Amino acid sequence: MREMTKGANVGLSALSENAASVRVGLGWSSERGDGDADVSVLLLDEKGKVRSDTDFFFYNNPTADDGSVQLLGKTPTDSGNEDRISLDLSAVAPDVAQIIVAASRDEGERFGDLDGLRLTVCDGVGEDLLGFSIDDAAAESAFVFGEFYRRNDEWKFRAIGQGYDTGLAGLATDFGIDVDDAAEVPEAPEALEVLEALEVPSVPEAAAPAERTAAADAATAPGADTGAGAGTGAGTGAAAFGALATATIPAQAAPPARRPRTARKKVTLPKLVKKSLAENDAWRQARLFPVPSLKSDRERETRATSVLLSVMAQVPEFGRRLMAGFGAPAGRMETFTEVSLPHGEVRKRPDGVIRVERAGKLWTALVETKTNGNALKDQQVQDYMDIAARRGYEAVITLGNDVALEGTPLVDVKVDGRRKHKVVLRHLSWAEVAHQAQLLIRHEGVGNAAHAWLLQELLHYLQHENSGCHGFQNMGPAWVPVRKGIDDETLCQGDARAVEVVESWERLVRQVCLRLGGELGQKVLPVQRVRRSTDSRARREAQADALCREGRLDAELRIEGAPGTQGILAISADLRTGKVRTSVEIPAPEQGYPLAWAKRLIRQLADAPADLHVQTLLAGEGDGPRGTLERLRPEPADLLPRGDGQISGFRLSLFKGMGSTRGTAETGFIRSVDEVVDRFYAAVVVPLGRAPERAASRSR
Repeated sequence: MREMTKGANVGLSALSENAASVRVGLGWSSERGDGDADVSVLLLDEKGKVRSDTDFFFYNNPTADDGSVQLLGKTPTDSGNEDRISLDLSAVAPDVAQIIVAASRDEGERFGDLDGLRLTVCDGVGEDLLGFSIDDAAAESAFVFGEFYRRNDEWKFRAIGQGYDTGLAGLATDFGIDVDDAAEVPEAPEALEVLEALEVPSVPEAAAPAERTAAADAATAPGADTGAGAGTGAGTGAAAFGALATATIPAQAAPPARRPRTARKKVTLPKLVKKSLAENDAWRQARLFPVPSLKSDRERETRATSVLLSVMAQVPEFGRRLMAGFGAPAGRMETFTEVSLPHGEVRKRPDGVIRVERAGKLWTALVETKTNGNALKDQQVQDYMDIAARRGYEAVITLGNDVALEGTPLVDVKVDGRRKHKVVLRHLSWAEVAHQAQLLIRHEGVGNAAHAWLLQELLHYLQHENSGCHGFQNMGPAWVPVRKGIDDETLCQGDARAVEVVESWERLVRQVCLRLGGELGQKVLPVQRVRRSTDSRARREAQADALCREGRLDAELRIEGAPGTQGILAISADLRTGKVRTSVEIPAPEQGYPLAWAKRLIRQLADAPADLHVQTLLAGEGDGPRGTLERLRPEPADLLPRGDGQISGFRLSLFKGMGSTRGTAETGFIRSVDEVVDRFYAAVVVPLGRAPERAASRSR
């Protein structure tokens, strides 16, 4: 990888033969874990200005119609988070002379508060080409990291590192964008009106949550703003957040085009769904992808591959969303199953093949699928890598329940460096597939109602107990001996089994982020409070030593837009006590009196569980008074410290007994973590976003 300095430039063709499409990563970290930024891309003409407002790509406009720009979203790294962008330079219009890559922070936040600001660029096969680190950030709220520009029909990159103190709106205006942040964002119409207009069938009120939202999810039309929200009732999975449905404005009723808004889109929750025609709640609608008949693992793999690839080809937004991260261009997609390909004297049958055509060129990926927790086989994947290299295919994609971690490959594959043609090997988890489907149908919207219905059917299929596509579902063989070693105090630091448990815990946490983010329509990422240069293996070994000493697995999730909190939800699984603790910290208000703060907090938590623990945090003095909500409701003043202690905030914690087994059964550890996170968010975090007066009226 070539390291760039500010102002330096380099031709991409000199770095790689596969630079027609590149993936850009913008990374950062924060010691507090709450630092974040949003990427943006601008296409400029020879005068250094956008041709129109549609050349501005950011969180409210993430994809170019021609596929030249796709914002892929955030992904966790070993030392923080990285926002990734796919640029298909061969698809960029001829009158575009520059592509600006920038990032911005919310109002009042500075880039100087983030560590490890860095841009990386890799080519179409995933080889790192260049890196550019910024170490002089200060009060800037927006940054231009670099630019791609044309010179003599060649694309080059220049490291810029220029900051703005006027945020995303100021940056956009500087390049000719006419930003409109004063206009109101139109709310979605009531779900009943949309469903009647589109004649979408409804489902029973008492059906499963995913089924209850199918009708509203199907009412997605082009050019519309979407709505979503989180319910406040307790429960597990989608039930913990209520019916998260999307109602969209039909194309014929869409409002006129508006100037770009850097203010984030508002969302609303539809109020009604159409009454079902079923005679009773026991009736179930016919499913496009029936699941109960699946018996063997082979049947599950074959059916799951065919269902997924078919929906990817029929719903362009979904297919592009999944494949953009693997270097696929935005073009016409066709998918195939059980294709026979020669390999020496035998023939191999990958589970699937994905082909994308753009401008007369074909991009091809082989797919190997595993369901029901079955492990990938090294030799099988190696064979497909060899076949792909010989036939000039671009990628091999493995698909399974496991979650890939950096520095811990799921398969051991050898790559022949003498081969000129390079093949990308990437893993996709079923949890990621479900996550992307949820985001599209429940929050962002797709092209038409039929596409939304297809995605809803796919989501129902993936969530069915017989599909085998349930994501990470086994803590591994080291789980039981490690728990026993912690219980009888015989587990020593340096034990390799503790590292295995830490890796499984990290996979579980990442899957919780995907599931919760899909339900809420918000970015949910694990927090890493380490330096960006920290080696992933060394970090996991340090966490394993801490597990041996303290008997505890800890994690933090950063939830964008979490109401009333700092956005950090902490999870702690104490293997000694057998309890899982979830907690959030609430900063003290800037105005008012401590007793008023305590009363207001208790009113907001009127519907929270009585066993919720509330603790006062003192500035520079550690922890203050604490108690359960049941005890504090009649006496909020018990939260006030003795003496002159200054309140800096409050910590809310909920405890639940954790499962002991390593799987996803009712007594399993994985299910207990899912349930406690769902219950805590729905019953504690969501009420914090309500106005105190409303919470008080609900308690009367």
